[in-house]
Amino acid sequence: MTQGERVQQKPVIDRLVVVGLGLIGGSFAKGLRGLGLCNEVVGYDPNPESRRLAVELGVVDRCAETLEEACRGANVIQLAAPILAMERLLEQLSQLELGDAVLTDVGSAKGNLVRCATRVFGAMPARFVPGHPIAGSERSGVTAADGTLFQRHKVILTPVAGTDTQALALVNRLWTALGADVEHMDVAHHDEVLAATSHLPHLLAFGLVDSLAKRHENLEIFRYAAGGFRDFTRIAGSDPVMWHDIFLANREAVLATLDDFRSDLDALRTAVDEGDGHTLLGVFTRARAAREHFSKILARRAYVDVMHSNDLIFLANPGGSLTGQLRVPGDKSISHRSIMLGSLAEGTTEVEGFLEGEDALATIQAFRDMGVVIEGPNQGRVTVHGVGLHGLQAPPGPIYLGNSGTSMRLLAGLLAAQPFDSTLSGDASLTKRPMNRVANPLREMGAVIETAAEGRPPMTIRGGQKLTGMHYDMPMASAQVKSCLLLAGLYAEGKTSVTEPAPTRDHTERMLQGFGYPVQVQGSTAAVESGHKLSAAHIEVPADISSAAFFMVAASIAEGSDVTLEHVGINPTRTGVIDILRLMGADIELFNQREVGGEPVADIRVRAAQLKGIEIPEALVPLAIDEFPVLFIAAACAEGRTVLRGAEELRVKESDRIQVMADGLQTLGVKAEPTPDGIVIEGGPMGGGEVWAHGDHRIAMSFSVAALRATAPIRIHDCANVATSFPNFLALAERAGMRVAVEEAS
Repeated sequence: MTQGERVQQKPVIDRLVVVGLGLIGGSFAKGLRGLGLCNEVVGYDPNPESRRLAVELGVVDRCAETLEEACRGANVIQLAAPILAMERLLEQLSQLELGDAVLTDVGSAKGNLVRCATRVFGAMPARFVPGHPIAGSERSGVTAADGTLFQRHKVILTPVAGTDTQALALVNRLWTALGADVEHMDVAHHDEVLAATSHLPHLLAFGLVDSLAKRHENLEIFRYAAGGFRDFTRIAGSDPVMWHDIFLANREAVLATLDDFRSDLDALRTAVDEGDGHTLLGVFTRARAAREHFSKILARRAYVDVMHSNDLIFLANPGGSLTGQLRVPGDKSISHRSIMLGSLAEGTTEVEGFLEGEDALATIQAFRDMGVVIEGPNQGRVTVHGVGLHGLQAPPGPIYLGNSGTSMRLLAGLLAAQPFDSTLSGDASLTKRPMNRVANPLREMGAVIETAAEGRPPMTIRGGQKLTGMHYDMPMASAQVKSCLLLAGLYAEGKTSVTEPAPTRDHTERMLQGFGYPVQVQGSTAAVESGHKLSAAHIEVPADISSAAFFMVAASIAEGSDVTLEHVGINPTRTGVIDILRLMGADIELFNQREVGGEPVADIRVRAAQLKGIEIPEALVPLAIDEFPVLFIAAACAEGRTVLRGAEELRVKESDRIQVMADGLQTLGVKAEPTPDGIVIEGGPMGGGEVWAHGDHRIAMSFSVAALRATAPIRIHDCANVATSFPNFLALAERAGMRVAVEEAS
């Protein structure tokens, strides 16, 4: 929505004063004036020409000749002066009668501002809200003022202990009205972050260009500089006076960051001097991965439309059928484990078919943080330079795992016996998920683990603990818990064994054996002993049956469908979805069955069929635990009643999948009755409507499938996490014949 299109709003304040009518101050004034959020916008700038232009260009209603005149009767005073001019400005303001006016600013060094304000006012004014918009333009001055400058950009507010909450809320509201994504941050943390991400790069660019210019007569070297040099040094063309001010104002944080960088630079110099290619490759692969992650942040977070970051909507239109051949992404469970075991193996492991979704990428980054050199992924290929069972290094900080519960639970087992402390954290969804299921048995083995309330992340694992092997009878079937304890058993004294009450996926056992580590499997018990090693292997990741399940159900319920899913993993601990669909009458044929890297795979042909409701055998529940959301859609399209019991684990996934699916199905007109450990679904006609995925990718994709049989469109809210496990779902769905896409912004 452009500035001209934005609807004027009811005034929030009577008089806004903006001191400093450059790009930032002018854009703030012009944006709020255009929105009608202020009865009057008054400008002040020491430059008379800036004052004249501000009125002429409609940036402000009027300009005052003096600071005192400008601030008289102000409700909000925005300080947009240069950073070192701020001290004199604050001194002037401290001599004025400001009444209850709220003060705020736009400077990029907050610690210096707070110290200065505290000194000149005698204490930090309670109604002073420090702020910093992360936005800019190639142009400068009041003529560049743009009321839309802050849309889809971050603004960081740094309230201090005594900041008035109403003043903070007002400043927050003004920035939000301008379309900014407002965050709150501690002053010191803000300065550290900006020193690292903005101030240090500028310092290095200025220094490098100056260093080269001094050492090469007539600047001849620049004749041979290519695009990379141009891109790296572009910011050396920034305003020298402004950056002089910033470095002096934020010198403590800049110096701390610079010292860290000098230490890393010394290590790089040593690696080059000694011909240490392994260290160089480690730095370069980590840096490339970090840069790619940064690019995603730019695209999704720092410059994203706030509405869409909070609520990415899929619009699924009714009708359609599926035809052709599809290859869904690689198996997520196997992708995770290939990185974990490859990192702990001796030698170089090659992985093909790796799932390049955010969950599996989080596992790669975790091991990079612990010193493992990992190349890729590049079109599903990953090369892992293993460090051996005892070669991991302490990570530089908390290990962030995004939304990946698999990463967190399995890593807990590996890290429980390491010589260093580690903290595992994740996004808002992951921090709600229970971790005591792994933490408690690990504690019985001797691990020291601290969690947040109710056993939730973050998890802090204390290093240097001696683990003792034990036998554990699992109270609930869970492949993640089983795998966690077996991985801890690689380090524990003696034998570690796990007995599960029902079969779960056995990828960890199979892959350990593939890496040459002996695993004993007898019935429902798996056991390992420490003292052996992992040897590098070649891993070919089959297509993920959990991802294939959406298309199996889609083809089963859409009339005229005939689709073949290629190279799908059919590990017998994962095929519950096939067994359940066949019991419901689905037409599913497996052919071209073979074994790849210890895992059975097949091509799966699915044709439309009339499904019937069934009582799902409890023995199949653990074998299809991740596929139940889309199986509920199959049940809704089946004739008769489908009953699920013994699936209480579904309530502690990324969402409460029983309740969320029941709510959505009821919205679509399907009779769905949740129970404590399952659901009862009566098949019947399905309408359209608004449903919520609650950030759960499997819920979002399941209701996308439901539209094939709906009589009206289904709008599915909160779908951004589909990229977590199935990055190209929409493209594959469209190719197959489904009618689902991201809803375009209005």
